[in-house]
Amino acid sequence: QVQLVESGGGSVQAGGSLRLSCAVSGYISSGYCMAWFRQAPGKDREAVASYNNVGTTYADSVKGRFTISKDNAKNTLYLQMNSLKPEDTAMYYCAYNSRALYSRACLSSTMVYNYWGQGTQVTVSS
Repeated sequence: QVQLVESGGGSVQAGGSLRLSCAVSGYISSGYCMAWFRQAPGKDREAVASYNNVGTTYADSVKGRFTISKDNAKNTLYLQMNSLKPEDTAMYYCAYNSRALYSRACLSSTMVYNYWGQGTQVTVSS
C-alpha cells in the first residue's frame, strides 16, 4: 500500500520561496507519474507539476518559478517554489498514478491519480 505525506507548507510573503516535500512509503516506480496539485478555496483543483522517468512537466502558471524533483534514495518528491505570488495560495497535494507507465501526459486532465496525500497549506501574502 502506498502512502504519501506532504510537508513544508507555511506562510510566506510574495517573492519568497518554499520547498514542499512528499514522503512516500510503500513501493513506487519512477516509471509512473507523480505530481503536485493545488486547490484554492472556491476553485477547481489544478495540476501544478509532474515527474516520471520520461521527464517533468509544469502548468503554465508556475513555469520558470517551480521545480519538481525526486530523491530516489529518500523516496521523496519535492516541489521547490520560488518567486511566490498571492495567487499561489492553496492547499498543495502530492499524488501518484500506478497505472500509466512511461506516460507523456502526466498533467493531462484525463490522467487518474489513485494515491493522494492529505495536503499541506501554502499561504502567500502581498
